[in-house]
Amino acid sequence: MAFINENYLKLRGSYLFSEIAKRVNNFKNENPNAKIIRLGIGDVTRPLVPAVIEAMHKAVDEMAKEDTFRGYGPEQGYSFLIRKIIENDYAPRGIEIGEDEIFVSDGAKSDTGNIQEIFGLDNIIAVTDPVYPVYVDSNVMAGRTGEYSEHGYFEKITYLPCSAENNFIPELPKEKVDIIYLCFPNNPTGMTLSKEELKKWVDYAKKNRAVILFDSAYEAFIREKDVPHSIYEIEGADEVAIEFRSFSKTAGFTGTRCAYTVVPKKVVAYTKNGEAHQLNSLWNRRQTTKFNGVPYIIQQAAAAVYSPEGQKQIKETIDYYMDNAKIIKQGLEDVGLTVFGGVNAPYIWLKTPKGVSSWEFFDMMLKEINVVGTPGSGFGPNGEGYFRLTAFGSRENTIEAVERFKNLKL
Repeated sequence: MAFINENYLKLRGSYLFSEIAKRVNNFKNENPNAKIIRLGIGDVTRPLVPAVIEAMHKAVDEMAKEDTFRGYGPEQGYSFLIRKIIENDYAPRGIEIGEDEIFVSDGAKSDTGNIQEIFGLDNIIAVTDPVYPVYVDSNVMAGRTGEYSEHGYFEKITYLPCSAENNFIPELPKEKVDIIYLCFPNNPTGMTLSKEELKKWVDYAKKNRAVILFDSAYEAFIREKDVPHSIYEIEGADEVAIEFRSFSKTAGFTGTRCAYTVVPKKVVAYTKNGEAHQLNSLWNRRQTTKFNGVPYIIQQAAAAVYSPEGQKQIKETIDYYMDNAKIIKQGLEDVGLTVFGGVNAPYIWLKTPKGVSSWEFFDMMLKEINVVGTPGSGFGPNGEGYFRLTAFGSRENTIEAVERFKNLKL
């Protein structure tokens, strides 16, 4: 008899975006002529920039010749890409990262979901609430979270409430935790932490021998000068933090798949008898066992992002999305909605009107104005009463969606 991993049965319904797709498809079947504008899932719409496409074509040609063909590459990533990551993303900020501390992967979603495998099941994790669902769900699957309560929380997770009342800035946990998930600029709220605020978390982690899992997938969208792009801008963070970066939103690689994770050798966790072990070596062991590396063609494409032409071109794309964010933010404020985010991130986090629930607002938008967003409750109990829109649509659709909001019966 084969037995299942019963932790999967603790997951709440379907994955958030699967439920959204189901509702949208049902509506389309009933209303085939409706023109639906999707501002829900955070997928990009702009094509890969010319510098990236040119590099991909060149790499494809290399794969067609015997003397330049490549099979298995290093699981950690090719050095030509890793060096460019260090030279462009870290060195200009005075951050020292070794080549063997960077691991190229097929996505920050994969890495943030898989990283928990190198930690023991007895660790207490802390997550902001609302939160990117993968952080919670991957720990549920592993059996680290306990049972789900009727109040919408897992019993062994420490939730850090983020709402308008605290400006969406999480407070340090009152009880001791071992692993802390932080995502800034934040998905879903679009808000950020200052260096002073982030230092509190680094200090907490050092004091409590905790590890911070810092998702920095949206750092390229930061506009304000006092907002840190990397947790390693904070002194001592390289002793307690693992950082995740992605080319998905930065360079339009959502369908191309490339990211990287930084695991400094100073970051350690402990055995039950108190022996310290490098997480770098454990992550390397995990990756070499379960992952064969990102394709050479894709890594050459990612390296082209750092060329002068690539940097100029992806900046234009990022500016395009952030202009969309301005349009959405201003448009929603003009119709009387309370809006957050959209300044340092491509996400707009709005308060639903008149006590309408998140899913009720989803259905209202879909049926009345044919616009799709993401219910805040899908990101955790504290997301109830909020709603996320993304700036990744086309300019035409973004402007039309904002116009349609004027017809929403608020």
